Amino acid sequence: MEKSIRLNNGLEMPTLGLGVFRIGDGSPVKNAVRMALTNGYRKIDTAAVYGNEVGVGEAIEESSLKREEIFLTTKVWNDDQGYDSTLRAFQKSLKRLKTDYVDLYLVHWPVKGHFLETWRALNELYREGQVRAIGVSNFQIHHLEQLSEVSDVVPAVNQIERHPLLTQEELRGYCQEKGIVVEAWSPLMKGNLDLPLLKTIGERHHKTPAQVVLRWHLQDGVVVIPKSVHPHRIKENSEIYDFSLSSEEMKAISGLNQNHRFGPDPDSFNF
Repeated sequence: MEKSIRLNNGLEMPTLGLGVFRIGDGSPVKNAVRMALTNGYRKIDTAAVYGNEVGVGEAIEESSLKREEIFLTTKVWNDDQGYDSTLRAFQKSLKRLKTDYVDLYLVHWPVKGHFLETWRALNELYREGQVRAIGVSNFQIHHLEQLSEVSDVVPAVNQIERHPLLTQEELRGYCQEKGIVVEAWSPLMKGNLDLPLLKTIGERHHKTPAQVVLRWHLQDGVVVIPKSVHPHRIKENSEIYDFSLSSEEMKAISGLNQNHRFGPDPDSFNF
């Protein structure tokens, strides 16, 4: 598996990134981002609602890397959805992130009655060159179909909860057919990795269950953004490009699916 994947507009996106959900602003998130960049990560995923865009921006600014070497994602929150309010929210995110563009901007949740206008605003930002790619998060098939009815621009990415206990095969198949890259949040099941199969496969490859699951995602064509504030875990999560799972191992891991969510269901989320 290559370390990057080509989006439907030709942009290359790293297949591994650091997620910073619920990491405090200031030193906590700055230290996590610094450690990730030191260990070869080149993708950082944040969101306005995380409240840590300032720290993310400072860590990137203070790194030895050029801005163009880092793939930065943020998202518009539900309270800011709508055309004009999304445009205003984006400018606030840019200011907090200390950058003049974002690599990927996402609609965080499909807020009924608003997400179509939000998507129209993202299209405008994309046309203006303020974002290099636009996409969505937590969109089901029917949400994506609604977008296609009002816009010719296909989302580059759909960021969804996805892991061995929630493989989302129907949604993934739809996205693949439409040229939408699936990106997994909570790819490690919030640490619920104590499954005999994962341990057995890990021992076979001299890898941890977490590394096995991340490798499973990559070989399935799914981008991952595991979250951690621990240096050894951040490093460990990056060491997934030096082994491969067999087709039998891939099928066995996929067979763990229980359609079990650790996060909210997009169709019943309290917006």
